[in-house]
Amino acid sequence: MGLKLFVLIAGSAGIAGILAGYFLRWLVSLSQKGSIELRVKQMELDAKENAKTVIAEAEKKALQILEEQKKVERSKEGDFKKTEERLVKKEEFLDKRQGDIDKEAEAIKRKIEEVKAIREQALALEEAKKKELGRVANLSVEDAKKELLTVLEKNHEEDLLIRMQKLEIGGMEQFEKRAKELLATVIHRLGNAVPSEVFTTNITIPNDEVKGKIIGKEGRNIRAFERAAGVELIVDDTPGTVIISSFDPIRRQVARIALENLILDGRIQPARIEEIVQKAREEINRIVKEKGEQAAYECGVHNMDPRLIAILGRLYFRTSYGQNVLQHSTEMAHIAGMLAHELGADVSVARAGALFHDIGKAVDHEVEGTHVAIGRRILQKFGADERIIKAMQSHHEEYPYETLESVIVQVADAISGGRPGARRDTVENYLKRLQDLEAIANTFPGIDRSFAIQAGREIRIFVYPDKVSDLEARTMAREIAKKIEQELKYPGEIKVTVIRETRVIEFAR
Repeated sequence: MGLKLFVLIAGSAGIAGILAGYFLRWLVSLSQKGSIELRVKQMELDAKENAKTVIAEAEKKALQILEEQKKVERSKEGDFKKTEERLVKKEEFLDKRQGDIDKEAEAIKRKIEEVKAIREQALALEEAKKKELGRVANLSVEDAKKELLTVLEKNHEEDLLIRMQKLEIGGMEQFEKRAKELLATVIHRLGNAVPSEVFTTNITIPNDEVKGKIIGKEGRNIRAFERAAGVELIVDDTPGTVIISSFDPIRRQVARIALENLILDGRIQPARIEEIVQKAREEINRIVKEKGEQAAYECGVHNMDPRLIAILGRLYFRTSYGQNVLQHSTEMAHIAGMLAHELGADVSVARAGALFHDIGKAVDHEVEGTHVAIGRRILQKFGADERIIKAMQSHHEEYPYETLESVIVQVADAISGGRPGARRDTVENYLKRLQDLEAIANTFPGIDRSFAIQAGREIRIFVYPDKVSDLEARTMAREIAKKIEQELKYPGEIKVTVIRETRVIEFAR
């Protein structure tokens, strides 16, 4: 009972508490509602004030922007007006210019028409003048043209000459200055000694008894030696010396080697002499080959036919105006190489052209023609480069200058041969007379060989005995003498000796 009462009281108290709480909450909410409304109203008043301020500032800024925009628009309007005025002025100027151009074009057209009319009149007058000139002077149009040009040249000859002289003097001074510099440089870089050749070779003998062996019984040995070697052997009273005389240096060298070998051998007789002379010729051929190879190597000329090098080596025993031809050619090759390097030409072609420029002189006494023409044929035969042939063929101006290298070779030739004391004209003239003497003899049929001796006062001619009889040998001597009289100029007289001998050789085995 008591529990129920307690529960009842507790429930009543709880309800009463809930009601009291709700009532209190309602009171609180009423009080809060009043304060919120007040705050809302206050905020609303503040917002209105702020809105008025913002609107006022916005209106003020808007007015400023509008004012600035109006100023910009007024400025742009001013610029547009100025631009419009300029365009209008430019358009007016262009219109005026176009009008002027049209007027000028019309004037040009009129002038063109006038020029055409004047040209036609001038042509008509010129044609009439030509016809009149031809009628009066009986000249053709071409002749009249030449006559007219001649008159004009005479009238203006002085002005043309003055102008040409000014140009020529100015240009030549520069060219000569540069040319002298190049030539001086080349000459200073190469200074070879001037060679000197003689026509005799002295052979030293151990004693004077050898002279008797050399002469032989009734002069048999000396005649056999002179016949085999083609030289003149001078055995005089000079102690310890025998002199070999010949204008041909190759023959002189062959005779020297042969005579030295005969003296060493001691067996001096005709058969032995011919054998030794033949061996000496083979020795000279070996020397010739070595000299040619040495010259080509020294000048840097490679890949040439060995036969061409052998012919080149023969120039070692040849002289031109007293100057050794191989040494002259070697010197020229060095000079031409330096000039070609300075002038931008082909150095190898210039060197080869200079080295082989006189190769025709090695065989010019055996082949007809000038040494230049002979040299061209030799180089062509052995497959030399065409550029080398063009470079060497113009050094005596027999052929035109086709390349820069040909001019360089000609200049190198002049430098090498033009130095003081390098050449002697009298020597060359003498050699030419002796060569011509042998050449005349060799033109007759049946000639084996011929030798000019005694300084050109005698020529000895050996004939084939099976082709020429004794009677024909007499006739040949007379005909050769007549031909020499007709074709050569010489002091004194020349003895012509035709030698015909029959030799039979058998071997006992």
